[in-house]
Amino acid sequence: MGNNEKKGNALTNNPLVNAIGTQKIVVVLVIILLAILFSVMSPAFRQYSTVVSIFDYSYYISFMAIGVTFPLITGGVDLSIGTGMVSAGLVGGYLVTFKGMPTAVGMLAALCVGLLLGCFNAFLAAKLELPPFIATLGSMMVARGIGSIITGGMAVTWPPSSDPSGWFRSIFKISVGGLNLPIGFLLVIIAVIVMSTVLNKTRPGRYIIALGSNKEATRLSGINVVKWQSLAYLISGLFTGLAGIAYAATFQTIAPGTGAGLELDAIAGAIIGGTSMNGGYGTIVGTLLGVFVMSLLKTGLPFIGLQANWQQIITGLVLIVAVLIDVIKNAKRA
Repeated sequence: MGNNEKKGNALTNNPLVNAIGTQKIVVVLVIILLAILFSVMSPAFRQYSTVVSIFDYSYYISFMAIGVTFPLITGGVDLSIGTGMVSAGLVGGYLVTFKGMPTAVGMLAALCVGLLLGCFNAFLAAKLELPPFIATLGSMMVARGIGSIITGGMAVTWPPSSDPSGWFRSIFKISVGGLNLPIGFLLVIIAVIVMSTVLNKTRPGRYIIALGSNKEATRLSGINVVKWQSLAYLISGLFTGLAGIAYAATFQTIAPGTGAGLELDAIAGAIIGGTSMNGGYGTIVGTLLGVFVMSLLKTGLPFIGLQANWQQIITGLVLIVAVLIDVIKNAKRA
């Protein structure tokens, strides 16, 4: 019996596998296989511009996904991040374009919109103890309306890179010798390192994980559940604001009433990366890897002739499979 157990657990007993994590290894293999598949099926996919497009898409999804990982770990969710990101971009762009404010003020305004949305979600989900799904579904609609009201229903265009006020775009992409360099990935890596440290090496991070593992036991142990659950939504709100800035840097125009559905790409990325829908477990590195699966799908599917409707279907199926894997893992743990 002992020999069989050892043989059966050979992979999981491997020190390298334990250090990296089985799910992360699987996701990396999926990324490699998708890249090979798209490259073989479409020679046009192998262009450098495709790599830039993948990174462009990954910036704002990565920020949203990093933020939403925290509510997911508590056993909650944040459905407002997609429309909240667009609302943050609209408000910031409105101040810069229509009110003549400096670009830095617009960026700060975008962060404030995200944080205010996080505060609102924290109040609803943590303080009033509304089901997070319902609470953030409502705030998703509120965020969509606020962006439209402030801009008067008009689309907003942040300053282009050719304008001195468009300097913020160079934070994410610069042109050297006619070649676009996606340097924004460095910001994403910094965010991953910082938030991984917060989650795994600090008391707030441990409390957030504890909330997802067993909320009632955490409360009975004397930990302020409302405080730390609120922090999870505030972090999600902060990264929604950052995503709004990245979104504005990626696209020339931001239209009111958009953003719904983008939260699913971020949530799917987090789940694919190993974050449990039941709470209690998740890694920021895994979330980033999951986002790159989504980025590859969104960028690569059009190259093989699958347009928007098929992209939505495949993205939905990927999300279902990721949740199913999570359910199976939780059943085995139980």
